[in-house]
Amino acid sequence: MTQIIELIVKHDFVRQYKNKYPLINKESIVNPDALSREGAIVHLHDDHHTFLAKGYYGEQNKGLGWVLSFDEGEKIDGVFFKNKILTAINKRQSFYKDESTTAFRIFNGEGDGIGGLTIDYFDGYYLINWYSEGIYSFKEKVITVLDELGDYKAIYEKKRFDSKGQYIDDDDFVKGVRGEFPIIIKENGMNYAVYLNDGAMVGIFLDQRDVRQAIRDQYAKGKHVLNTFSYTGAFSIAASLGGASKTTSVDLAKRSKSKTIEQFSINGIDFEQQDIIVMDVFDYFKYAKRKDLKFDLIILDPPSFARSKKHTFSTAKNYPDLIKDSLAILEKNGVIVASTNNASFGMKKFKGFIEKGFRTMNMKFNILDEFALPADFQADRNFKQGNYLKVVIVQKVN
Repeated sequence: MTQIIELIVKHDFVRQYKNKYPLINKESIVNPDALSREGAIVHLHDDHHTFLAKGYYGEQNKGLGWVLSFDEGEKIDGVFFKNKILTAINKRQSFYKDESTTAFRIFNGEGDGIGGLTIDYFDGYYLINWYSEGIYSFKEKVITVLDELGDYKAIYEKKRFDSKGQYIDDDDFVKGVRGEFPIIIKENGMNYAVYLNDGAMVGIFLDQRDVRQAIRDQYAKGKHVLNTFSYTGAFSIAASLGGASKTTSVDLAKRSKSKTIEQFSINGIDFEQQDIIVMDVFDYFKYAKRKDLKFDLIILDPPSFARSKKHTFSTAKNYPDLIKDSLAILEKNGVIVASTNNASFGMKKFKGFIEKGFRTMNMKFNILDEFALPADFQADRNFKQGNYLKVVIVQKVN
């Protein structure tokens, strides 16, 4: 019989779990020292030993583990995992049927009932992200469900539970037939090259699908577009396919250039007609200002935290500066796509950062559009941090 660890919830946090909060926080537990082996099943009780919830112990940057059930009688076994994963997949049937999009999320952590676990689908390949040793201990149960579903080419995985939630560099192949990478996936008819076997990142962030479509269909036509923190140039591809007059992609990582060239090439776009620049984004802002370069559309999608030799950037502190730097090189009536995946603040605060940047430059703006996570990135309404993506498209008012 599996040993169950009883965790006592501090009085001030009992209501939170009664309201079905899914994260087990260290500060909410009286006896965290009772935890030893990750993957252990835990029962949360109040100080009268009344059952509140059950889950698993798995340390990640968000907490000590996740609640899996608020039903005392529900077993955490293979059937539990099967039911959760199949329910999630059934909700995404429209994605499986959409021939113009062949990559999407089929399981989104606590939003689908198992925090610390995500599963993405890339044109017949499954990619599992494990965010703690605790959830990784259930690997066999998860793989069994995917095996029962069948009809996949291969399963890959990313272990993201090294210190501070860092990716553990590994082979990443689990089973099936190894892919010939890159595989070319479709997203709303656009092509993207994806590598499931090459480090922590695969080449595209699926949560920005709706934003890329909006850039292509509504905002890019005839525009000179600057894509900052461009990674593999996914936004630049969308802008080009939407009729942008030119795109400029800027990223500090050296490999971003070859990756961006590859993305342009598989879409039949002449990359030599685009600017792909390896440079610190903040240095590029200074360069563009010095050269009196102007852009009609500027895309800002920085990492939550980034450090280069000269700059340390945190969205929670420095986003207004990013807006300010963009405004200095934005054309009259120009548009900024402001994005962040920082879960530590909400949309209201993010809009405040945007407003502060404009105010500093004595400029005004109109909000044209707003985006959160797409439909396949299901969020838990009792866990606001899980709905982390915030995108606001604003136009400078002259």
